[in-house]
Amino acid sequence: MTNLIFVTAIVLFSIAIALSLYRVLKGPTLPDRVVAFDVIGVNLISIAAVLSVVLHTKAYLEVILIIAILAFISTIAFSKYIERGVIIDRKRNR
Repeated sequence: MTNLIFVTAIVLFSIAIALSLYRVLKGPTLPDRVVAFDVIGVNLISIAAVLSVVLHTKAYLEVILIIAILAFISTIAFSKYIERGVIIDRKRNR
């Protein structure tokens, strides 16, 4: 019974990733695409967590942390790009 629930969860997370990927490709605005990227990151974290429980291992916990850090940094970078037009300010005072 629990295996069916885990498989259903992975399938639903995969569908959510596919729908978010559609929003990334066809999104009307750049902020919509940034949110879709963030949703994809959260769903990847969820799939890794379910796989960790199904396989009875803690190895995927490191993968979860890496995906979370990369998703957070990319969201911040995209937001900064939308707001200012650049990601890294390289103004030098001479």
